[in-house]
Amino acid sequence: MSCEMSKIMIFGGTGYFGTYMVKASASAGHPTYVYVRPGKPHHDPSKLQLLEEFKSIGVTIFQGELDEHEKLVEVLRQVDIVIVTFGVPLVIEQLKIIRAMKEAGNIKRFIPSEFGNEVDRISPLPPFQACCDKKKMIRRAAEESGIPYTFVSANSFGAYFVNFLLHPYDEKLQKVNIYGTGEAKFGCNYEKDIAVYTVKAATDKRAENGLIIYRLPKNVITQLDLISCWEKKTGRTMEKTYISEKEMVKLSQSLPFPEAVGTAVFHSILVKGEQMNYELKEDDLDAVELYPDYKYTTVDQLLDIFMVDPPKRGIAVFE
Repeated sequence: MSCEMSKIMIFGGTGYFGTYMVKASASAGHPTYVYVRPGKPHHDPSKLQLLEEFKSIGVTIFQGELDEHEKLVEVLRQVDIVIVTFGVPLVIEQLKIIRAMKEAGNIKRFIPSEFGNEVDRISPLPPFQACCDKKKMIRRAAEESGIPYTFVSANSFGAYFVNFLLHPYDEKLQKVNIYGTGEAKFGCNYEKDIAVYTVKAATDKRAENGLIIYRLPKNVITQLDLISCWEKKTGRTMEKTYISEKEMVKLSQSLPFPEAVGTAVFHSILVKGEQMNYELKEDDLDAVELYPDYKYTTVDQLLDIFMVDPPKRGIAVFE
C-alpha cells in the first residue's frame, strides 16, 4: 500500500457527499484541490462559506466550467488523482473530465462518481436503472480510456438513510414508514468513513483497475433492526406504516424526477435487497480486508451521533 502523498482533485466537492471527500483527503495529508463553478453574486452564502472553510484547511480552489476543456486540461496536469462526487443529474458530465484527463496524460487514478449500489449487478426499477446505465457508461469509458481507475460500491450513505428513515431531527415523531417487509439487509455506512476508505483506495496500488465494495460487517442491517435500535435509544415506540412493494412500483411510475429516482433507489435497496443479494467475486476488493486497522463508525455509533446532534432538516442527495 502506497503511503506517499498524492495531489488529489475533487469534482463536486461542495456537494453533500463531496464535502466529506474533501475533508478526508485534506485530513490524510494529501495536497487537495477542488474544481468548482465560478462564483456568482446570487450564489448560496453557505457555499461561499464552505469554500472559505476549505481554504482554511489548505485546500486549493480552481474555478471553471466543465465545458472549458483547455482550462480543465491545464488544471488536471497539476494533480495525480481525480475523484468525482457528482449528484445524479451530472453523472454523464464525467465524459468531459475523462476526455480532459486523456489529453492531460498524467492522471494516476480516476474514481468516478458512484458510491452506491454495484451498478453492474442490479436490476432496479426504470428511474433508477436509467441512472445506473449512465454510471455504467462512465465505467466503460474509464476502462477504455487507459487511465488507471477504481470503482467504488459504497452501498448506502448512513447519515442520509438514518435521516430519511428515522427523521431524528423531529424529537416528537412517533411514526415511521417501513418499505416492503423491512427485512431486506443493506449496508448503512457513515459518509465520513466512505470518504476515508475512498481516499485510501485512491492511492493504493492494490485497488488499481479494480472494484472495491464497502460491506462493513457491523453496518449490514435491516430496517426493522434499525428502527428497533432507535426505539431503545430514544425510549419511544414508533407507529409503523408499511409501504408495499406494489405501491412503491406505482410511485416510481407516477412521481416526477427526482422523487421517482429516490423511490426506485429505496425499492432496490430496502425491498429487493440488491446490495446484499450477490456473493463477492474473487477479484472484488473488500474495504475491511484491505484496511483492517481503520475503525469505521458502526450503525450503533452513528445513531448515538444523531442522538447528540441531529441534523436540522432532511438531506437531498438525488438532486
